Amino acid sequence: MTDHSARTSGPTYTLTTEVEFAAAHRLHGYDGNCARLHGHNWRVVVEVTGTQLDSVGMVVDFKEIRARAREVAKGLDHAYLNEIPPFDMINPTAENLAAYFHREIARLVDGETYQCSAVTVWENERSAVTFRP
Repeated sequence: MTDHSARTSGPTYTLTTEVEFAAAHRLHGYDGNCARLHGHNWRVVVEVTGTQLDSVGMVVDFKEIRARAREVAKGLDHAYLNEIPPFDMINPTAENLAAYFHREIARLVDGETYQCSAVTVWENERSAVTFRP
């Protein structure tokens, strides 16, 4: 049994928090209304998974995860996404936004005992996409 296997056996905790931002976009090459400029009140749900609790009994403080997610969202809030890297080169679809948020949040929060395990991006009350690496 490897050391990694030993660390991942046992209970797993998944923490979930969310942030919101408003932004406009359009989808290039899309045959439908979303090809035109429009906006959303985006909701981003961040999941962080860990197997160890600290001395307080937490994997990581919700405030820490939320603060990092807000940092990422702040760069997109009230913006035209098609003008912001990497969405100036790729379509700002919910799928690409979820992957972007995961990459950026993981860079900011991943530690030895916990990682960003999933990000769900809601573009409205009925439509969402979840990205898991």
